[in-house]
Amino acid sequence: MSSRAQNENVGKIDDMGDLIIKIAPALGASLLGILVIIFLARVRVMSKDKGSAKMVAIADSIKEGAKAFLHKEYIYLSGFVLAMFVIIGVITTDWEKTGISFLLGAILSAACGYCGMLIAVEANVRTANAAKTGLNAALSVAFGSGGVMGLSVVCSGLLGLIIVYSIWEGNTQESTSYMAGFGFGASAIALFARVGGGIYTKAADVGADLVGKVESDIPEDSPKNPATIADNVGDNVGDVAGMGADLFESFVGSIIASIQLSEAAVETFRVVREDIGDDAAQERFALDREHFIGLPFWIAGLGIIAGIVGIFMVRTSNEVTVEDHGQSDKNQLLAAKQHEDLQNTLLHTIRRGIFTSTVLSWLLSWFTCAVFFGVDSSTCYYILGCITIGLIAGETIGICTEYATSFAYKPTISIAKKSRIGSAGVIIQGLGIGMLSTIAPMFVICIAVLGCYELAGDYGIAIAAVGMLSTLGVTLATDAFGPVADNAGGIAEMAELDKYVRDTTDGLDALGNTTAATGKGFAIGSAVLTALALLAAFKSDAGLDTIDISAAEVLVAAIFGACLPYIFAALTMMAVGRAASLMIEEVRRQFREYKLLSDNPLRQPDFAACVAISTKASIIEMIIPGILAILAPLFAGFLLGSEALGGLLVGALTSGFMLAVFMANAGGAWDNAKKFIEADRLGYDKGKGSSEHAAAVVGDTIGDPFKDTSGPALNILIKLMTMMSLVFAEDFPDKSYDDTQWWVAIVVAVFFLAIAFAITYWMRKTGFGTIDYGDGKAKR
Repeated sequence: MSSRAQNENVGKIDDMGDLIIKIAPALGASLLGILVIIFLARVRVMSKDKGSAKMVAIADSIKEGAKAFLHKEYIYLSGFVLAMFVIIGVITTDWEKTGISFLLGAILSAACGYCGMLIAVEANVRTANAAKTGLNAALSVAFGSGGVMGLSVVCSGLLGLIIVYSIWEGNTQESTSYMAGFGFGASAIALFARVGGGIYTKAADVGADLVGKVESDIPEDSPKNPATIADNVGDNVGDVAGMGADLFESFVGSIIASIQLSEAAVETFRVVREDIGDDAAQERFALDREHFIGLPFWIAGLGIIAGIVGIFMVRTSNEVTVEDHGQSDKNQLLAAKQHEDLQNTLLHTIRRGIFTSTVLSWLLSWFTCAVFFGVDSSTCYYILGCITIGLIAGETIGICTEYATSFAYKPTISIAKKSRIGSAGVIIQGLGIGMLSTIAPMFVICIAVLGCYELAGDYGIAIAAVGMLSTLGVTLATDAFGPVADNAGGIAEMAELDKYVRDTTDGLDALGNTTAATGKGFAIGSAVLTALALLAAFKSDAGLDTIDISAAEVLVAAIFGACLPYIFAALTMMAVGRAASLMIEEVRRQFREYKLLSDNPLRQPDFAACVAISTKASIIEMIIPGILAILAPLFAGFLLGSEALGGLLVGALTSGFMLAVFMANAGGAWDNAKKFIEADRLGYDKGKGSSEHAAAVVGDTIGDPFKDTSGPALNILIKLMTMMSLVFAEDFPDKSYDDTQWWVAIVVAVFFLAIAFAITYWMRKTGFGTIDYGDGKAKR
């Protein structure tokens, strides 16, 4: 994009060079957010009653399992973080700024996930108990916990950036390069949290479903199923802690990219004044740069306020309830209609909060741009246009995702109807729907990128990502409350509460599935915009004007990069398969030895054994995919040079974006097709227990690792590789096969192969992930 020559003063705040002016709104909003977090935690959640002793005992088991997993995961990750700190210090020689920023980013990312887990395991039992009172009481508790998660992410992320920027400051790309270390720390923890938590939750979920619902025909969350507690633990460590770490990384990454690209913004909006000389013009440019650095802090800070307002807008009445209408066809139609009314009421409630915060964020962004650049300045409206595009793009991708995955619309209903011809029909239709669902988000992102680039260049793409994520407080809250409602339903089932209690929690859970699918679409869109902005920053840091895709080494790297998301997804999918195999074997053993399905079982299910299996399997299985994501950019960069590494990042971004959308939407559609059948929408004789339901359960089981393990982790993959490349951008060689540094790539490759071989050999030697079919031969 060419520079925009303007006869106007770009910066309107003369003392923008003062640190406090840049960060004041962000600091104030973050501190306000912390006060709201305390209020939501104490008043909306912790002050509510837990219910009966049986409910408390179940909830305590879930809490202990979730804490045990995260403690063990964080012990392993602490060693990784220290190792990466040393590598960053050795390669960049910047132990202080980049190294310490990396440590702080990693610590805060881990803390966000742990905070989300803690509030979720406290809210689940309270939500179940509140459901005895009514829908609004249960929604208040569940959404209150989601609000704590959402605000924890944005407040801690913004405070972390404020801390590092306040210490070292800077107003050029070189002098602020240490902030990439903060983003890399957040990315690394997010990847392992997403992969490890995703493997945990889906190993338990798949094992519980296949042996419980399919083989034994017992209800979901039945107290007879020993994998039930592990399944509920997985909701907290995967869906809550994992998603929190994922969006924490996107949030801080967009701000870091905007700060890094402030020089690009100066070139785009350079001021031409004929009455002054070059020296004065350069002084004017320096003031402009400070404005473009301060802008993302202001937008993100005021977005926290908008998110807080949106959280308090989410409330409903108890007017819509679910009643038992009997089993006749007419009464089943009435029940289905009432279920649809409940979902519409709840969805309207959530949308009201999101829409309110979006509009308020836009108004506050307009105010910020007007203060920064002047209400009559064209620069004000160029920047505001980018922010507007970001906000609209986020909402549009969410709507597209909802259409592809909600059973209120044709795509998911078509999958449910294919169950009449068996599981093959469900799987084929789901794959097709997932592939087609990539079209709309692709167009949205393409239009957003082109529009933002035309308005404000590379800086426009970065500030659009900031705008999209400015309402993250309420957006993440709508996603994080779903696992709490799911846990509440599980507790209600295991504690054998009245049917209307389970109906209330089921209504919240079904809504949570829809908002979770929408949240995944939002996460993917924000990841792509953030990664594109970071890629532009990498080009500048590496001294690249263009990335020539026709060059042989760049093309090879791009092909390798396009393949990486498939390798990564395959590794995580097969990891879930192996871990689920262990879970299936354990559940079958307990059913057989303890006679758990009989009216007089020999003992209670051993829930702890299943929790231990998921914990061990997920910790082991997350190592290979995690190391691959971290080492791939180092290998390509030191072997083929910085331009080829840029090609790898482009290939991984385009391929990973499409694959992430496909997997997330196909998995969500399979899940809701099953729920469509369970709501008797195909007919009363085709609900639970029917062959149609069994076919839909197969699709849902395949979709579980699609939407909750591999798909979401791809968001972090593309951001992590871009952020890591940015950290080491100045250290990669300019040309391929550099005589002085090619050996680094060989060391990286040998290290990865050694780790992969050692873990694979151990798995085969110990029989990890095998099932005994009773024929004397264990099979994988």
